Amino acid sequence: MTKVTLVLRRISLSFKRQFVLPACVRPFVKATFVIVLCILMRAQVAPQTQLPQVHLDASGLAPRPIEELTGTAVVHDYAQAWRDLADALESGSSAELGEEFVGSARDRLVRRVGEQRQAGIHVRIVDHGHNLKAVFYSSDGTAMQLVDRAQLEIQTFDGDKLLDTQNAPHDYVILMTPGADRWYVRDIEEAPAKSF
Repeated sequence: MTKVTLVLRRISLSFKRQFVLPACVRPFVKATFVIVLCILMRAQVAPQTQLPQVHLDASGLAPRPIEELTGTAVVHDYAQAWRDLADALESGSSAELGEEFVGSARDRLVRRVGEQRQAGIHVRIVDHGHNLKAVFYSSDGTAMQLVDRAQLEIQTFDGDKLLDTQNAPHDYVILMTPGADRWYVRDIEEAPAKSF
């Protein structure tokens, strides 16, 4: 039995000793107890990874400025893409990439996850945030180019054994395009340090 189950069982026994509930209320109390138990067990089994921090600088952008709602969507979808990328690299499953990566970005990342799995290693990304700068937004709104200075700690493991840790800024050039309900990362390339 897990710790959560034992604690909930003790609470239940303590509750039964202290309170005598009318028969009409007992089913509701039991149902509430089961719901709380399920929520706690779900939280223990699969904690949701938080999105990394992403800050967008769109000052001086040409040929058109980014609307506030668009900027918010780009920041959210880019953060979601990085969370999914980190999950895919750590689990060794390209299915974790989600829908944020498309085209050549997705192909390259699926290949990287497969090569990593074949080599028997996995990578953990500790994401300390991203500073995005929008450098181009097409006049028709169909493409946006950004540069990202990401503060990443990249840990490489062979099973549970830590092989290497790199804690340094990484620079990326990104192409994002809009879809029906989100912005997609269509291309992402790491740039040499101090490129911009």
